[in-house]
Amino acid sequence: MNRPLAATSRPARHAGLRHLIRRCAILFAALAAAAYGAAALSPAATAAPSRAVLGRAAPARTAAHALAAGHIPAPAHVPGAPDLGPNVYIFTPSMPQSQIQATVDAIASQQVPNQFGTQRYALLFEPGTYGTAVNPLIFQVGYYTQVAGLGASPGDVVINGSVDVYNQCFPSAPGTTNCIALDNFWRSLSNLTINIAGGSGCQTKTEFWAVSQAAPMRRVDISGGTMSFMDYCSAGPQFASGGFVADSQFTGGTIVNGSQQQFIVRNSNLDGWTNGVWNQVFAGDNGAPAQAFGVPGGAGPYTTLATSPVTQEEPFLYLGPDGGYQVFVPGPHHDSVGPTWTNGPAAGQSVPISRFFIATPDTPVPRINLALTLGRDLIFTPGIYRLNQAIKVMRPDTIVLGLGLATLIPDQGNVSMRVASVPGVKISGVIFDAGPVNSPVLLRIGAAGERHGGSADDPTLVQDVYFRIGGAEPGRATNSLVVNSSNVILDNIWAWRADHGAGVGWTNNVGDHGVIVTGDDVTAYGLFVEHYQQTQVIWSGQGGTDIFFQNEMPYDPPSQEAWMADATTDGYPAFQVTGNVSSFTGYGLGSYCFFNQGLPIVAAEAFQAPSTAPDVKLHDLLTVFLSGSGGINSVVDGVGAPVTSATAGTPSNVVSFP
Repeated sequence: MNRPLAATSRPARHAGLRHLIRRCAILFAALAAAAYGAAALSPAATAAPSRAVLGRAAPARTAAHALAAGHIPAPAHVPGAPDLGPNVYIFTPSMPQSQIQATVDAIASQQVPNQFGTQRYALLFEPGTYGTAVNPLIFQVGYYTQVAGLGASPGDVVINGSVDVYNQCFPSAPGTTNCIALDNFWRSLSNLTINIAGGSGCQTKTEFWAVSQAAPMRRVDISGGTMSFMDYCSAGPQFASGGFVADSQFTGGTIVNGSQQQFIVRNSNLDGWTNGVWNQVFAGDNGAPAQAFGVPGGAGPYTTLATSPVTQEEPFLYLGPDGGYQVFVPGPHHDSVGPTWTNGPAAGQSVPISRFFIATPDTPVPRINLALTLGRDLIFTPGIYRLNQAIKVMRPDTIVLGLGLATLIPDQGNVSMRVASVPGVKISGVIFDAGPVNSPVLLRIGAAGERHGGSADDPTLVQDVYFRIGGAEPGRATNSLVVNSSNVILDNIWAWRADHGAGVGWTNNVGDHGVIVTGDDVTAYGLFVEHYQQTQVIWSGQGGTDIFFQNEMPYDPPSQEAWMADATTDGYPAFQVTGNVSSFTGYGLGSYCFFNQGLPIVAAEAFQAPSTAPDVKLHDLLTVFLSGSGGINSVVDGVGAPVTSATAGTPSNVVSFP
């Protein structure tokens, strides 16, 4: 198994911040103890017993035994279910719970530490109830694991128990713990209800989703206990760097955000929110905390928008009323508030599974392209797809749905996927890895120079789509995502030039830009872009909106001379709104630095935007020096205080620009 190198390779997210986040963790562990009567919580923030001592040990032992035996059970045959490959597990309420428990535990045992492995899984639950208050269903979700209900509504699939992600512990020396969620990536939870039950000690009646990037919650209804995005029951330091929630509802207990450095919640119902380290963004949420970013002594670093300007929720697989499998495509919404499903069935359309071409990793690309040309939609079953040519999406309203975080890798320096300048294409649940030969771009939406192709009433969607340059294997790509079409929604994107793993180095995993937007009226929610070697986001389209941006500058420039935007400008901005743009709005934009080569590397600014364009407005921007050397001289175009080792862990905030 591949083990994350978090103890040494991601120090930027915790070195120099221990004092800050630990204070937050202690405070909110104490609050949780007071609110929920869990007396064991208070000391957990600093030095907790192991999870086996605190409870929930039986499932962990079951998983360990399954791994030791080297056996993951084969999926059970479910009458009427389509053939979605050997790594899609469909559970039904009639299955013995012991069988379900053994299966999910065995998969978790393999996947929890499997950061750069090749295995991919989808765990799908048909409508019904799983577990009871007395005998709850409790299991962990590891890397490359999708957990989803197959109902038309989240209430159709009910889990009494919890579906958890915990910290991983990577001791760097004897006597150390280094228990963190900083590398808990690439997994998902969607379209079901969790009535929190079970657990013991610190974990009693708690749903833990301690994750960082690329680990969304969508369309979930969680109630009956504590919802925590921080694992405060493990040993320290318990750091986390998430996260994304959309179209969901939480009742019965205030949400513990804890040590999460940044977070975005969109179109959800909240019953309370505690804490925020640097950047917490809310759009169209009922119960969100009030706007407080940059307020001295304020409630938290909260950017709160009353509505989401334009949204369309992610398509999902479900079991129709006739017993047949279908994919539901929710309709678009403008100026929306709250989830789509809490006041009756969501608006949208159903597409029968028979309309889909179901690909496996062995399917030749020409066969996939032929199916797309003939009008089929596309499902990628879980696995690694090695491509010698581009997948071509040419038809309006094509649905491309990845199961189990299906992963596409171009082997010949080709583009992995090209989308024509047509409206309404839906792409979700896919990882785009760079291949060994440099690709000009991994995913291209719309032809170069063509800003048409979209429609406000039929937008193209790119949702829960992730890009990697290195990490899993050596890779190179000049650009990861290029959006040339207009009226596109980017919804939870993580573009990552790897800072650890395979093929990592300034001249090894080469990637210039994470996201380039030339199309007009493009809206982004949850844009995470990290470590690219030049300007990481370039936005030259008109009428754009970005709600939440999280960035780390590249850790590894070998010299200042090697990292210059021009002869007189140190470094590159993380996010550039180009000079031709007359209208753009950004909210909750953060960039952090950790230059780890022992050299005084400096970026002149984190953000760049035309200051004289009357309709270019940036709200709630920040920079943070994490660790290392050098720093960032200004937040945006010379405005905002510099961050250096003297200000480590303390953000430099700009409430509005210009």
